[in-house]
Amino acid sequence: MQRQQSGFTLVEIAIVLVIIGLLLGGVLKGQELVNSAKVKNLANDFRGISSFVYAYQDRFRALPGDDRAAATHVNNGTVATTPAGSIGNARINGNWNSVAQTDESYLFWQHVRLAGLATGTPTVGNADYIPRNAEGGTIGVTSDAVLTNPGTPYPASFYVCSQGIQGRFARQIDTTLDDGNTQTGAVRVITDGSANVADATNVTAANDAVLYTVCMSF
Repeated sequence: MQRQQSGFTLVEIAIVLVIIGLLLGGVLKGQELVNSAKVKNLANDFRGISSFVYAYQDRFRALPGDDRAAATHVNNGTVATTPAGSIGNARINGNWNSVAQTDESYLFWQHVRLAGLATGTPTVGNADYIPRNAEGGTIGVTSDAVLTNPGTPYPASFYVCSQGIQGRFARQIDTTLDDGNTQTGAVRVITDGSANVADATNVTAANDAVLYTVCMSF
């Protein structure tokens, strides 16, 4: 007696392939949504921090960090003493990634927090004092030059810089906020974690996994 051979029919195989395709499509779409949300979060950091500066300036007629009357303006705020002779010059001096607790750029965060403009601890030296972006990199502000010898001018009243950002996200941020070129315009990309560099970096698809610092001028 001949035994009947068991197996999948073409219809069953087609159904399985369709289901697999739908699952893969869902996973990829989900990842795309996660990445889009991350880029939006990273981009919002630049917009939000700039609003802190303008709101503080409008209220106290001084820049946060550079405010010589911070002790009275924002409930015992600390007045910066470094960089030497720069306090009250209408510039937020000091490296954007400074960890010197007397620097204007470092005390920027205390001033905007005590003024009720930003969340976070105003206690200098606290482990959570320096804010972080969606990628876990630190964020900072400075009026000092981020590019020391740029191919195209990069002037600003101040710069907001955010580090530890993958190249693919850096390119998307530039497209979202600026001209899509990481070497020109308001948004530019530099070596990750650097206080300043000679010129911005051209980030291409080949650099998608490399970490960079993204800066925006205001």
